[in-house]
This record gives sequence, structure tokens and C-alpha cells, in this order.
Amino acid sequence: MNKAHFEFWPKRVSKSLTVPETTIYDNLAISAKKYPHKTALVYYGARYTYREIEQQVEALAGFLEKGLGAEKGERILLFMQNSPQFLISYYAILRIRGIVVPVNPMNTAEELAFYIKDGGIRIGIVGQELYDRVQELEESAALKAVIAAAYSEYAGEEEGLPPAAAEAARTLEGAVSWRTAISSGDVPSEYSGVPEDIAVMPYTSGTTGLPKGCVHTNRSVQANIAGTYHWMNTTSDVVVLGTLPLFHVTGMVHSMHAPIYGGAEIVMLTRWDRNYAAKVIERYGCTHWTNISTMVVDFLSNPDLGKYDLSSLQVVSGGGAPLPAAVGEKLTAITGLKYVEGYGLSETISQTHFNPPDRPKLQCLGIPSFDVDARVIDPSTGRMLGHGEEGELVVRGPQVFQGYFNRDDENRSAFIELDGVPFFRTGDIVRMDEEGYFFLVDRVKRMINAAGFKVWPTEVESLLYKHPAIQQACVVGIPDPRRGETVKAFVILHEGKEGEVTETEIIEWAKGEMAAYKYPRVIEFRTSFPTTSSGKILWRKLQDEEKQKSGEVL
Repeated sequence: MNKAHFEFWPKRVSKSLTVPETTIYDNLAISAKKYPHKTALVYYGARYTYREIEQQVEALAGFLEKGLGAEKGERILLFMQNSPQFLISYYAILRIRGIVVPVNPMNTAEELAFYIKDGGIRIGIVGQELYDRVQELEESAALKAVIAAAYSEYAGEEEGLPPAAAEAARTLEGAVSWRTAISSGDVPSEYSGVPEDIAVMPYTSGTTGLPKGCVHTNRSVQANIAGTYHWMNTTSDVVVLGTLPLFHVTGMVHSMHAPIYGGAEIVMLTRWDRNYAAKVIERYGCTHWTNISTMVVDFLSNPDLGKYDLSSLQVVSGGGAPLPAAVGEKLTAITGLKYVEGYGLSETISQTHFNPPDRPKLQCLGIPSFDVDARVIDPSTGRMLGHGEEGELVVRGPQVFQGYFNRDDENRSAFIELDGVPFFRTGDIVRMDEEGYFFLVDRVKRMINAAGFKVWPTEVESLLYKHPAIQQACVVGIPDPRRGETVKAFVILHEGKEGEVTETEIIEWAKGEMAAYKYPRVIEFRTSFPTTSSGKILWRKLQDEEKQKSGEVL
């Protein structure tokens, strides 16, 4: 295990961390006991205390258990956007020792059917605006019971409400209304959860095949909840801006679980809105904001940003994709803060790596988190590599999942044994510098082979962000009769720059910024990119479009 990074470990933070023997639900119960009258959640102007949240969790748990017959260890679908009901539902499922299966609200009925069948799910808690997708399900995937929630029932009257949070509650055929569920008067059995209980099963995105359920216990999730709390100084008086989707592991841990663990305040957004985000930072004095790099790009591109007081911010952090250096420098210029990047996966319930908040490096995954053994290996031979060498990142730590649900073959290939112990294979190509900081090179599957040279799209994208007219860039490989593959860049220009710069001008500029084999030979302007609901650019979708154009079999 490399220990060079300990020299740069955050001051006054222990280098090891004992994972609490309490459960995720216990975190809420303890914070409600410690801070009953303190605001736990702000939702478009409406405030809810820790005691109120706990009472709602108890009420819903009672109905799940007594009204719907939900049992310990049962997988329950959570299919909704960010909302108070998402948080309440998540903890209510844990309260009855059920397993939360959070699913991306952007999924179609056909995609939803896969999760229901794969997980053997019979009960779902669903956002009202998504209920039509549940109704579309064929009999083979139909849920036996559905609770439908209208977010407007918890929203205040603050301006900035997205349509889903403004929609009034409706009577839906075949569904139990949220109000009926929490007003049933049912009382759940005494809580007896243990660290080994399976708590949540997020699904991987399925970029290399069908999505897979990642089995996590209270213990593996608690490792990252407690780790986040200590690393980010999440005291009871910080105010967390929650803009990441809560179904995603980063939003789940950083914007919901860690604040609740610390008794902090969460200001929750249902949908990303750069103006509203700036407004609530000023209005509620938000101190901690974990996001994804595309949110930061959009936030800083706001021409009205200068109207808002952002001085309350103490930590701006994120992950998902490296933040372009030029954007990080702009963030520092505007807020005085350095961007604190991290790295993690669904299989590790968010972070395995953090940048030290007082010594972060841009476009860097950071250093291994508490008790994480991270190594770089040759993906073909398993041989360990040294500083500066590019190879696959493998990790071992308390947050690593128990395995993929019902995927024995893939569980065997997901791990490699080193020094007699199993390490999880991330599938990401990285390099480690002499100080023990890790840098993402790219996904194993994303490399472009241009005339025998390895081109990593992430590196090219980072260089393109230096161009003053470029707001966002996404690089893919396209077929080339002479080079085998060549580099194409999809580009979104800053507002007002359309028509001022041509594709040829960007190519000529790029020639001076990167090696001859790397610069993009083709530029295509776009006004938007396909993205996940967490904001990640779907590069594979753009890649597939190019393959279809060339007639290549997908």
C-alpha cells in the first residue's frame, strides 16, 4: 500500500476511521434526538425540522410494513426526483429493514421494467409525474402496490419551482396517495437493524452491458457517510446545497446521508437551475456544495452570477468527470475556493478518493480515502505499476460493495487477488504521481487508437476547454480509412460566440495546443449534449451515432 499521500492528509484528521456500528437509519434517529427543533430540510421555502422528518419516516414505515406487508430484506423501488418524499421514503424503507432500490427518474417504462424484474420488486414509491410509466408496464413487470407522491405537498411558495414540484396532487387509479399512506396511523415494529443488513442496491449505468445491482450493507454505506462527514467538516451548522440527484450515489451520500449524520441543514433542488442555485446560496447561506463538473460549467457561465452573494460557500466539491482547468481557475477567481474533486463508483457507494480540501489538485481524483488501498496495475497481467505509469485502478476498502445482485460470473471477474486479498477492478485507467495523488486518464473502453497512438478523450477535452469560445466539449473516436480511428470533438460554444468562430479555426488552434496525433480532425457544433440526470455527458451515445453514420455494426 502506497503511503506517500499521508504527507498531504488534511490536518487534524485521523488517517484511519473506525466505521460506526450503528445503521443509516440510526443516523436520522440520533440527529432527531440531538437536534429535534433544528431545520433538517429546506424545500423551495418550506422548512422541516429533524423531529418532523423522523415522524414522517415513522408514519410511512408503518404503512409499508402493516398496510402493504413489506418485510425485512425486501427490495423496494424508489422512483422519483429529488424531493422531501425521496428522503422520507429512503429512511422509511431502512426503518423496516427493507432494501432501497433507487432508480433514475429519466428511465422509460421499458427500462423500469428491467429493474423491477431483475430485483424481484413488488412495491414501489413513485413520483406522481412518473406514474404513467408505471402504468405502461406489462403484467410481467407490474408492481403489486404503488405509493404516488406529489412534491408540491411539501414545497413552499418560493419562486423557482420546477414543474414537477408545482404539480398539484391528483387521484391516480391503482395507486395509494402519499397522504393516505402517511395518515394511516400504522405503527412499525420496533427497530432492530444491524450493520450487516443490506441497505441499498443502486444499479450501475449499464455502459458495458445490462445494468447491475450493487449490493451495499449499512456498514459499507456508513464508511463513506462517516468519511464524508470528517473529511468535509460537516458539522451540525453547515448548510448543504443539494443539487445532485439523490438516486445517484454521490448525491445520496454527500447531499443526504452525510448532512443527516451531522445534523446539518439541506437545501434541496428538484431540478438543476443555475439562477435558483445562486439565489439559495445567498438566501440560506449555503456552505457546502457537492456537484458534477457540468453543473459548475453552467453555473459559472451565468451572465447574472455577479448579482448574487456567494461568500457563504466554504467547500465546492464534486466528481463524475474531471473539471477542466480553465473552469477551476474561474471558480477560484469568483469565489476564492479551489474545486475539491473526488472519485468513486456505484460499487463503492461514492468516494474511494478525495482531494485534500486545503491542498487539492485540479483534474485530479485525489488521494485514497480512509483505509482505502488503491493500486495501479497492468490490466492484462495484473502487474503493479509505479509512479507516472498508466494502468487500471484497483481498490480495496470498507466501502466496496458485497457484489452484483445475482451476477456470479461478473462478480468473479470484477475482482483480482493481490497479496492474497481481493481488490475491485474499476475499469478506469489512471496514473499516480510521486505525491500519491491519482489522475484519471480515461475509461478502459474509451481509448481511441489513432494510427497506433493511444488518445485519451478526457485529456483532449481538457485542452479544448482552454479555448475562450468553448463552453463544453465531448471527444469520441470515429473511423478513419488511413489512421484506423481519428479524433472528433463535439463542441458547445459560449453564449454570443456562435458564428464568431468556425470549425476550421478551432482545429487550427488545437494544433498548437496538443500533439499532432491528438488534435481533433473533425469538429461538430452542438447546442446541447445528451446527458444523464446527474449531468454526465453520454459520450457513448455520441460515439454510437458516429458508428451508425459510418455503417459500423454496434
